[in-house]
Amino acid sequence: MLKIPAAWMRGGTSKCWVFEWDSLQVPGKTVDEVLLRLFGSPDNRQIDGVGGGTSTTSKAVILSPSISDEADVDYTFAQVGIEEQRVDWGSNCGNCSAVVAPYAIQRGWVAAGQDSTAVRALNTNTNQLILQKVSTPGGVLADSGDQMIPGVPFPGLAVGMGFFDPAGRTTGRLFPTGEPVDKVTFDGRLVTATLIDAGAPVIVLEAEAVGLTGHETAAEIDGRADLLVHLDDVRRDAAVRMGLAESRADAERAIPKLALVAKADEDDDADVVVRMLSMGRLHPALAITGSVALTMAAQHQGTVVADLISGDVAAGVTMRTPAGLVQTWSETRDGTPVVGALRSARRLADAELLLPDTW
Repeated sequence: MLKIPAAWMRGGTSKCWVFEWDSLQVPGKTVDEVLLRLFGSPDNRQIDGVGGGTSTTSKAVILSPSISDEADVDYTFAQVGIEEQRVDWGSNCGNCSAVVAPYAIQRGWVAAGQDSTAVRALNTNTNQLILQKVSTPGGVLADSGDQMIPGVPFPGLAVGMGFFDPAGRTTGRLFPTGEPVDKVTFDGRLVTATLIDAGAPVIVLEAEAVGLTGHETAAEIDGRADLLVHLDDVRRDAAVRMGLAESRADAERAIPKLALVAKADEDDDADVVVRMLSMGRLHPALAITGSVALTMAAQHQGTVVADLISGDVAAGVTMRTPAGLVQTWSETRDGTPVVGALRSARRLADAELLLPDTW
């Protein structure tokens, strides 16, 4: 048996196994092969591995001290397939990003400040620089914290994250087709969509356009196999239109993400209601990279999101998700737009994962 050191951490509303690059170098095997075997894929239960059998618990974070002067840590995200023997490297996970600063400080890659510590993380999937800030009173990283976020029943260490100039990190343009709205085919008919790349590539549809209210539960959406097929088909159509794949069959499972939006009720504190799908199922809360994309969409006239919002969203957007309200913030620093959110993180375990000698 080979022993692979790893940490199990919660970042935001996701759980991820955290590795260092050198630990995943196994002679005669690719990193993809190593991750798939460690997670127990392909298998919908991932019963012979450490995967959790859902998109939010089949994730890997791979870290190393940065080779770039602009960052402290190089961070690569891997979405490990569950029923598919495939690892998706095409995008970032904003929730998992929250583990980078605590891990880097604990490893001594970044010296802890007396009050708080800033960590510059470079996401290599998207070339996105993320500034993370955590509290380190007396120069010590706390083992736990009291920050609560929607979708997590227990508190964790607060991690503030700002995405610098997030537009076009994957495709090169905020609106990859050049337009704030496009027509896409859903179940044989044309519907209006916004295709946007900010934080992550996302296709945004108005829930009403696909026969939904936007307030549906996970069971109500995930239980409709016909709906999921049509939503994945339109998502794959968007992947081709955004230049992410040459054909629908070539589209990754993780990108683009798909968001369904609806107008918020008059007595709601939210600006907009959001249901986001991840790996073909409803996300229990909201992907943070998706919230960045939705924030920038809300700030540009003519998008599906902007047309549903009547208030001023220049400073950020409040989104109603299945788990509660998610608040983003937006500002400009030295002429560079920054979109951010507050997450929480917690280290769950340190482990040695056992990899069979042959498989």
